[in-house]
Amino acid sequence: MLYTFSQAHYSETELQRYLTEITENDAVVLWQDGVLLAVKYGEMFTQCKGQCFMLEQDVLARNLTILLPENNKVRSISLTDLVDLTAQYSPQIAL
Repeated sequence: MLYTFSQAHYSETELQRYLTEITENDAVVLWQDGVLLAVKYGEMFTQCKGQCFMLEQDVLARNLTILLPENNKVRSISLTDLVDLTAQYSPQIAL
């Protein structure tokens, strides 16, 4: 399953609930304001069992590169990579 997060307003409890449901067969994509979650709750993503990605153009647009933790589990991807992920993972959930 592909989980996409486009907003940054999730509470810690709500985000933790979503991330605990993710398995090693799933992927997470942070895009739009969702890339702020990698800064705000970076530690939670290190515990996520699935692969975690963030859209590079949204990170750059918000000037977040310097704020991301060094041991960041969330990898940057391009729009082309995002298209490949959407073809690879099904079903998809936008949160």
